[in-house]
Amino acid sequence: MGDADESHRARARAWLAQDPDPATRAELTALLEAGDDTELADRFVARLEFGTAGLRGRLGAGPNRMNRVTVMRAAAGVAQWAGSGATVVIGYDARHRSADFARDSAAVLAGAGCTALLLPRPLPTPVLAFTVRDLGADAGIMVTASHNPPEDNGYKVYTGGTGEDAGSQIVPPADTDISAAIDAAGPVDTLPLSQEWRVLGEEAVERYLAGVCRLPLGRDRDVTTTYTPLHGVGGPTLLTAFDRAGFPRPRVVAEQGRPDPDFPTVRFPNPEEPGAMDLALTAARDDGTDLVLANDPDADRLAVAVPGHGLLTGDQVGGLLAEYVLRRTSGGDRMVATTIVSAGLLPKIAAAHGVGCTETLTGFKWLARSAGPGERCVFAYEEALGYCLAGDAGLPVADKDGISAALAVAALAAEAKRDGTTLLGLLDDQARRYGLHATRQVSVRVADLGLLAGTMRGLRAEAPRAFGPLAVEAVEDFSAGLGGLPATDALRYRLGGPVRGRLTLRPSGTEPKLKAYVEVILPVEGDPAAVRADAETRLDALDRAVRALFPQEA
Repeated sequence: MGDADESHRARARAWLAQDPDPATRAELTALLEAGDDTELADRFVARLEFGTAGLRGRLGAGPNRMNRVTVMRAAAGVAQWAGSGATVVIGYDARHRSADFARDSAAVLAGAGCTALLLPRPLPTPVLAFTVRDLGADAGIMVTASHNPPEDNGYKVYTGGTGEDAGSQIVPPADTDISAAIDAAGPVDTLPLSQEWRVLGEEAVERYLAGVCRLPLGRDRDVTTTYTPLHGVGGPTLLTAFDRAGFPRPRVVAEQGRPDPDFPTVRFPNPEEPGAMDLALTAARDDGTDLVLANDPDADRLAVAVPGHGLLTGDQVGGLLAEYVLRRTSGGDRMVATTIVSAGLLPKIAAAHGVGCTETLTGFKWLARSAGPGERCVFAYEEALGYCLAGDAGLPVADKDGISAALAVAALAAEAKRDGTTLLGLLDDQARRYGLHATRQVSVRVADLGLLAGTMRGLRAEAPRAFGPLAVEAVEDFSAGLGGLPATDALRYRLGGPVRGRLTLRPSGTEPKLKAYVEVILPVEGDPAAVRADAETRLDALDRAVRALFPQEA
């Protein structure tokens, strides 16, 4: 046994001394008794890093896992950051240990002198984001791992107050401040705990529902819907929202209708994953419904499909919703927002409606802060199925919200049905007006993060002349804070040649994976279906060009 192994064993024994959880104590004791130094090293060589996305990782004992000790230390960090006397709202989903982590957080926060308010039951993330804003709380915590695998859990922190960004996810320097406070927290068995925290009543959910039902939803309601919450917590809230807004109640996919932390019918509980929506698409075909909707497990994202056609992309839904919202809001202070990796369609829609459009970095923590002085954001979206809607009455949720987006999509589909068309017909109409913006995300997994860093350095030193058949006409490097944005490791290429396009490259940061967002823009004068087929061929060529950056991985 080497010095490193003994160090990990010593850390494990110290962890055991403070761990209040019998399950993780037993797990760690078994590893020590078995002499599993490899597993101990993986759990104790580092701790889960707290960033702007909070914490996310596998459940288990040790600082590099999600467990009660990790969560209590995180809560102590949030309490220090928010300050004694702060009001903090805590929400949680139905994943393994989520309720325990929420109650532990409440006890730590109350023990630190904060007013801790727990949502009444497992609920969607948007309800937490809304409640922080609605109550004017100082901060919020959501215990969720969103669409991660079942063995994971996570912890997101929201800013509070009364500003436009109230109820949005934290941005720097809040993450580093909380991380430093976590580091400074002592063993959890020395933290002051208190049971003087309060469980909010159902009025919190009622106020959220009232807020989203005030969105501009038109008058048309004749649309039938098949819905799946993918074993998550979105079902009851979405169904009630449809009832309150006057839509026919969606037909729920029975096998996926109830929360189940094991997500037994899907490989990954992410509606973008191949096969995740197969049960819903089959049910819609059998029932003859007009529309298929799916939330991810914490219901902050929305997937939309048309029976017989399949899943629409986030960019397609974003373009449709943007135009729908802009037709139903007013005022010269309106603006819309999207991210640097989303399609180039939204600026064209904004210009046609005479409003401004802003691009931000990826993530709703940035989109929620996109409005400038004297501006009012009425719609924001990112291509990863996240949408945030507002009406003339204001912004109910300063974060992506899969429930309100589902209402808006249903309203849009009902209006289209009244006019004798469908969502697909509306997409064709947009393609004729603005050109077809066809997009695709390409992920390339590589051997290690170092290979990614080297490739990005090489691309910055010498830009490619072309990607596939499209020539590189300009390069935008976001690593130096381009256009006033915070610095991020991303490159965007503007492409020309037979058609125009864009290609954005961004390392994952948490995995040895390159994410590429490819787009081609084609005029539509004849049959849109033929143009879409042409676009897919061109996207295939860009896909191959991205993968050619890593020939050793082929």
